[in-house]
Amino acid sequence: MINHLSGIIFEISPSSVVIECNGVGYFATISIQTYTDIQKLKQTLLFVQEIIREDAHLLFGFSTKVERNLFNFLISVNGVGPASAIMMLSSMSVSEILSAIQNGDNVSLQKIKGIGAKTAQRIIIDLRDKLITSFDISEILDENLNNKNKNEALRALEVLGISKKITEKIVDKILDSNPEIEVELLVKEVLKKL
Repeated sequence: MINHLSGIIFEISPSSVVIECNGVGYFATISIQTYTDIQKLKQTLLFVQEIIREDAHLLFGFSTKVERNLFNFLISVNGVGPASAIMMLSSMSVSEILSAIQNGDNVSLQKIKGIGAKTAQRIIIDLRDKLITSFDISEILDENLNNKNKNEALRALEVLGISKKITEKIVDKILDSNPEIEVELLVKEVLKKL
């Protein structure tokens, strides 16, 4: 079972990526959220969900473990396949989906292409308790925010001409000590430590 892929981004589109790992190119379907997180990078690490069928061997890639976990919860719901789950993750952020499920907001879920009233209701009924017992929802939302802030800060620093290799550890240390720091302050703190 493939857990993650780490390598060069060989090809990328809003719906898929080819990651080259030691000379082998792995094709993975991705969400718009993951595309946004990795599109400007030369190398990346993707968390992977492998789905093996009689007629296909599919890889789905995610920029965060939280997104992969939510994908797995979504495909566990009867009537929600991998394509629908990716569509959901492309249409709404992880925190928006979690919030909709937690609050029983089937109207928001129905706005997603391919998700009808019955499916939206089934997602809420099947997952509300599972998500609450499996995760601390506030922890997930915080982790998602941290990752977003981290990615934005790293991109801003790259624009300033500073390599991600140099800044990533510094960004992680700052986020560990101050998880709710805003992106602008995060960038300033990193620049002070260089």
